[in-house]
Amino acid sequence: MYRSGAVMAWNVFRFCTALRGLGSIMILLVLGVVGVTYYAVVLTNYGPSLASSVGFLDVLIALSVLVLFHCLLVMLLWCYFSVVFTDPGSVPPNWRPELDEERGETDPLTTSEFGASPADSGNPRIRFCRKCNQLKPPRCHHCSVCGRCVLKMDHHCVWVVNCVGALNYKYFLLFLFYTFLETTVVTLSLLPQFIAFFSDGEIPGTPGTLATTFLAFVLNLAFALSVLGFLIMHISLVSGNTTTIEAYEKKTSPKWRYDLGRKRNFEQVFGLDKRYWFIPAYSEEDLRRIPALHGLEYPSKPDLDAQE
Repeated sequence: MYRSGAVMAWNVFRFCTALRGLGSIMILLVLGVVGVTYYAVVLTNYGPSLASSVGFLDVLIALSVLVLFHCLLVMLLWCYFSVVFTDPGSVPPNWRPELDEERGETDPLTTSEFGASPADSGNPRIRFCRKCNQLKPPRCHHCSVCGRCVLKMDHHCVWVVNCVGALNYKYFLLFLFYTFLETTVVTLSLLPQFIAFFSDGEIPGTPGTLATTFLAFVLNLAFALSVLGFLIMHISLVSGNTTTIEAYEKKTSPKWRYDLGRKRNFEQVFGLDKRYWFIPAYSEEDLRRIPALHGLEYPSKPDLDAQE
């Protein structure tokens, strides 16, 4: 029995290591879906409507679809590559928690977590990663795919070829949001053509363009439904200041210590400046104030109240 467990763990590790080689493939797959969709919506269906002698209403609909499609596509790609190329957050070498001697804090390596009593040693926050051979801060987890510890790690996403953590979680959520909007717009815009496939009338276009339109509709419908489920799940996680990894721990805890209320939980991810909420960027003030983005300590409610 012990040998079977060891073999299973070894196989899982090899599987995680193999995921590193999927990077360029997954990015090309995403760009391929975008390319098929662009060809079906812009070059095959709604683009020609602007140059043809159709009615004013048809031209207005085509123009509206194209403008909305391109705006959402720009935001989708911006958010996607922001997640891909943004470091999710790593632990500084030889990191140790800072101590405030004036407040009478002692070395957490000899006691327990921040603000806890020495007797409360059953749930320490200061942990040691045996794979990285260093201390790891609260809410930090080791990623077997990336081979390092990630701050406030949510999960490793093969679609973005990167871990989703403290520094790019907002970008990931925006990517899901704009992907859902884009795929929904494409699905609705191609729905008349999809219905026409099953009608008795003659459908304009070559077999190749018809097949591309059919494929784009099916792909975008599938992505819209699947992304909606992920989006709903992550909205619930943000509202409780929880990550995917921490979801089970939160269920077993009588009171989640990181829950600051829905408003502050949202601000920890998206920042305080509303102008930056819907773009993959932060203001300078937010970069200084949001602990999950640049720091390794997570203040409690009284600390936040003192700042405000």
